[in-house]
Amino acid sequence: MSARAWYQPVRRVTAGGPEIPGNRFKMKRNRKTINRAALLLAAGALSVTSVCAKGGGASGTASTGRELPETANGLIPPSTPLVACDPYFSIWSPGDKLNGVETTHWTGKKNQLTSVIKIDGKAYRVIGARPESAEPLEQKSLTVLPTRTIYTFEGGGVALDLTFTTPALPGDIDLLSRPVTYLTYDFKSTDSKEHEVSVFFGASADVTVNTPDQAVTWKDESAAGLTVVSAGSKDQQVLQKAGDDQRIDWGYFYIAAPDTATTAVSFAKPEALGEAFAAKGLDNAKGATGAAPHAADAGLGIELKAVKVGAAPVSTWLMVAYDDLYSIQYNHKNLRPYWRRTGWEAKDLLGASAKQYAAIKEHCEAFDKELMADLTAAGGEKYAKISALAYRQCFAAGKFVADEKGQPISFCKENHSNGCIATSDVFYPMAPQFLLFGSTVAKSFVTPFMNYAKSDRWKFPFAPHDLGTYPHANGQVYGGGERTEENQMPVEESGNMLIMLAALARVEGNADYSARYWPQITKWAEYLKEKGLDPENQLSTDDFAGHLAHNANLSIKAILALGAYSQLAAMTGHPQDAARYRQTAQEFAKKWVELAIDGDHYKLAFDKPGTWSQKYNLVWDKLLGLNLFPKEIASREIA
Repeated sequence: MSARAWYQPVRRVTAGGPEIPGNRFKMKRNRKTINRAALLLAAGALSVTSVCAKGGGASGTASTGRELPETANGLIPPSTPLVACDPYFSIWSPGDKLNGVETTHWTGKKNQLTSVIKIDGKAYRVIGARPESAEPLEQKSLTVLPTRTIYTFEGGGVALDLTFTTPALPGDIDLLSRPVTYLTYDFKSTDSKEHEVSVFFGASADVTVNTPDQAVTWKDESAAGLTVVSAGSKDQQVLQKAGDDQRIDWGYFYIAAPDTATTAVSFAKPEALGEAFAAKGLDNAKGATGAAPHAADAGLGIELKAVKVGAAPVSTWLMVAYDDLYSIQYNHKNLRPYWRRTGWEAKDLLGASAKQYAAIKEHCEAFDKELMADLTAAGGEKYAKISALAYRQCFAAGKFVADEKGQPISFCKENHSNGCIATSDVFYPMAPQFLLFGSTVAKSFVTPFMNYAKSDRWKFPFAPHDLGTYPHANGQVYGGGERTEENQMPVEESGNMLIMLAALARVEGNADYSARYWPQITKWAEYLKEKGLDPENQLSTDDFAGHLAHNANLSIKAILALGAYSQLAAMTGHPQDAARYRQTAQEFAKKWVELAIDGDHYKLAFDKPGTWSQKYNLVWDKLLGLNLFPKEIASREIA
């Protein structure tokens, strides 16, 4: 199936300039098709469930030396997103203070970013724990938003707002797919005096390798009004490795800034570059190229021109980017990142991103403001803050590539699990976030999965679990893979897909997309009718509980999936199937209450009295308007 049949582009962004007029990132309201208030709540809640279930982040409490929020609605993330573009270009700060710890890849391995500023000649550290000779500028606050992370600092008579902007704007897949993050330094005087301020930013070449002992190369690639430095692995093993605790070792990392705002570029360890900047400024290595046998010994950096800072805010900026050349191997074919589909090279990516900086910045601010307001109205201030973190992690967990026709498909990665790619029970809990903005992003995840399930390779009566091990989407590897039914997740994955397909149909107002896969969908519904009410011993999204038989929450999913299939059948001209499966779902829901009730709550598993679990799958009863379960179930569980 051609993706062109379902892809609904909002608009395109070209290299010719900032073609982003007006505020066109308004969220689709979906008032007539899906319960938007419930969708807003589910977008954060289910995404957080996915993060927890798949071990997506570090945790910290006061007992481990972490700070506690100053207010009841405050939030100090266990790890803070800085560069959150995709599973490989994903750099976080794992401490309370940006200038108190070294930055890392999401796996915890070092991906060192360093930034030092000078105020009237005195050096202050703002990113990273080194160089130690530079005093850390006092961090005053931290705010994480859907597309931005904002740190505020103060000292030396100057206030600094340091903003990391990753334009994860779902209304524009061109922008959403760009592996670019902007760093904006906004300064103003706090003592009514004028100050001279300059900025250094650098990164270790370990951003470009899997292990720090791998060899790297670097060079100055400045051209066309941009100062650009780059680094990459020497061997360029494109898409050769796959796995979980794995970092990219192909493609090239870039730091870029406008020529007019740049003083010098240089290459050395980031802390050494920071020391040099603090002492006398960088020695300009314009036009330089080089290599190092170990990435840990190499780095690259840019010094921005000094600016005069008074009472009025003064701003300077730069950007970081990663060109991975090829992103995903799907059915044994190497696919380009989506932003490269028309022949763009790194220079085009950087040039367009620089020209559009002001417009993108404006729209990210508008998008964040609107989404945070809606999330706050739906669930409160703390809920909105947690949801913003979930938003960042969900988009950073996937990669958008172009299929053979140049249309967008995307692949998510399981983290701290087994590294599976395009796992149904990973993009299922992320689905409400994508559906909130229309169907295109959600379909980009579903389409490669459904095409695989439709192929002759998948011979089972239930839905697959995955398409391989990231970044190789060449066929299921989990459990028995394509060979046997051993250790599969049949109820989980079949339920996930039927529910998501029904949600897509409600958002679009038709089930044309599902009709393309009707034999597969019907087969999954038949399987759930036989196996779903009282599931056999198997894993579910609650994999923190391990394999479990008679799982009450998994049973809810199966029952709702049968109701979802009933809706799809009605929308695709199968009224008898719609009535029959609706009746089955209603009967199963009544039986579920009898099997699960345990005094004032409902059991984790039907045969385990005295247990409890969060029945989060119930959210789809409201989202899809199924109304299969009594409302008191949810209220009793919450109480």
